[in-house]
Parts: sequence; C-alpha cells; structure tokens
Amino acid sequence: MTRRWLALLLLGTALLAGCSTGPRIVEGQVQSFSTLAALPAPATYRLERLPSQQLPSFAPIAALAEQALARAGLTRDDANPRLLVQIGVQADAVPRADPFAPYGPYGGPYGGLWGFGGGWHGRGWGLHGGWGFYAPTPLHRRAVSITMRDATSQTVVYETSAVHEDVWVSDPAVYGVLFDAALNGFPKPPPGGREVRLPLPAQP
Repeated sequence: MTRRWLALLLLGTALLAGCSTGPRIVEGQVQSFSTLAALPAPATYRLERLPSQQLPSFAPIAALAEQALARAGLTRDDANPRLLVQIGVQADAVPRADPFAPYGPYGGPYGGLWGFGGGWHGRGWGLHGGWGFYAPTPLHRRAVSITMRDATSQTVVYETSAVHEDVWVSDPAVYGVLFDAALNGFPKPPPGGREVRLPLPAQP
C-alpha cells in the first residue's frame, strides 16, 4: 500500500471514529475585551438587529444569541435596556492544500500538510468539493461576534468574537455554541486569546 493510500485510509478511519464516539466538540478561538467590572444592574439588554438581519431566515440565529445571552446572566428588556447588543455571524469555506501532492505549496514532497491554499472563498451552507486525490475537503469556518454598548452613553463596554473551523458540513447549531464560547467569562473574561471547547447539543 502506498503512502498516499495509507494516509487516506487512516484519515477516513479517524473521521468515522469521531462520528461514532461521544458528542461532537466545538473548539472556538475566542477573543474578548471588556471594560465592565461586574454584571450591569439591571442586567438588561435590547438586541439591535442590523437591516441585513431583518430577514425571517435570520430569526433562528438571533434566537440562539438570545439564549446564550440569557445563560450569561442577561435579560432581554426592549423597554428598559442597560445594554444595547449587536451580533454578527459569518460562514465561509477555506480551501486546503492537498497534503499528498508531490510538491506542496511550501516546497518539498508532501509539503504544506493541511495548510491553507488562498483566502476565504464562498458563502453559505454545505461542502464545496469532496474527497479526492487533489481536492481535500475544505475547512468550514464559522464566526460570531457580539458588541455591547452602554444604553445611556453609547460607549462600547464589551466586545467578543469566536471562530471555529472544521471539515464537517456546516450546521447552524454551531452558532449557538459559538455564542456561548464568545460569552465565556462574561463580564470579566480572561485577557488575550483563548480556546473554549464546548459540546454541540444533540439534535432531536
């Protein structure tokens, strides 16, 4: 068996094993910035949806954000908000270099193992391409952001984001986990970037 086929076989076995054992873990790369010393009192907010977020298709995403904000200790109160909250989401497919090509993008045989080939490409759900000798499954990148402003002064008091990349078909439920990851440590998160690992809820 050639080195190429052996590597593909091992990769396929690992992926199948990951599908059959335990809950899927979402690894979120999180960065947060806060000027809050404690949870605001009252801990109320109003979600301000941008014009592009007024479509009915965005409602499930907004609901996931509101659930995460509730778990962080905040209560939605459109009439008496202490915080004004804006959210953002993004879905992109990032192509990967073929790790088994004779000469990878970084030189030498098998160079650039799982490296990125180019920038962000495309939007939307689903896989672009499939398994093949020279067409590795792209990484699916999902990202969320949350910005909080003081309702009285309009000053930004909290800013956070979470990014997740994997080879699985994009699942909207991942956004809910990423909102939770982005709010990890609220209102006084650890300084600097960090990785937050949370399980993806089982689908009914």
